[in-house]
Order: sequence, then structure tokens, then C-alpha cells
Amino acid sequence: MIENDTVKLLRECDAGVRMGVSSIDEVLHSVHGDALRGTLTECRDAHDKLGCEIRALLDECHDDGKSPSPMAQSMAHLKTSLRLASDDSDKTIADLMTDGCNTGVKSLSRYLNQYKAASEQSKDIAKRLIGLEERLAADVRAYL
Repeated sequence: MIENDTVKLLRECDAGVRMGVSSIDEVLHSVHGDALRGTLTECRDAHDKLGCEIRALLDECHDDGKSPSPMAQSMAHLKTSLRLASDDSDKTIADLMTDGCNTGVKSLSRYLNQYKAASEQSKDIAKRLIGLEERLAADVRAYL
């Protein structure tokens, strides 16, 4: 049971990291201010680093990880494209990032509660990812 919950939690973290990186990459070309660009780039790099750690643990479990659901990716891409087409300001980007972070925190918290038998190491990773999302949401508030 512990191994099963551990793998399931790591998979969800993997999907969350991939979604976060993809979302940041999608908006970076539209960022106007250097400070916001730096904040987003730093967060993306932190997600990448945590993603490598997650995938190494999944490799030890002989698991391929999990990509974000195609529906979630499509909906996020559509929302981002439509919002940026009508207003590509840093305010809009900050708003999109805040929404994405809040969704990530909510989902990851749900999985953390759902997979109670997961290893402490995988729970720590989930908490660190939640922390990254919360920190980004706080950091972009200045641009709202």
C-alpha cells in the first residue's frame, strides 16, 4: 500500500510539475517586464529541478510518471490564448499564473490528503511543489 500511494503521489507531482513548466513557457514570450520574466524563469527552473528529482524517484519504482491530462492542457492553453489575444499585459499574465497556481495547490493538496500511506519523501516533494506554487502566486500579486 505504501509503495502504491507513493507512486501515485509522485505521478501527480510529475503531472503538476509538467503543467507548471508548460504554462510558464506558454506565457514567457508575452511578458513585458524584466522583473516578471525573471520571477517566472526562476520558478520554471525550480519546477524543472524538482521534476528531475521526481522522475528519478519514479525511475527507481520503474514507473514512467504522468503527463498532465490532455483535457487540462487543452483547456489551459485555450484560456491562455484567448486571454492573451485580448490583453497581453503583465497584469493578464499574472492573473493567469495566479489561477494556475491556485489550481495546482488545490489539486496537490487533495492528492496529499488522498495518498496518506505515501512515503515521507514523496509527501515532502508534494509539499515543496505546493510551496513553489504558493510562492509564485504571492510573487506575481504585485503585477495584478
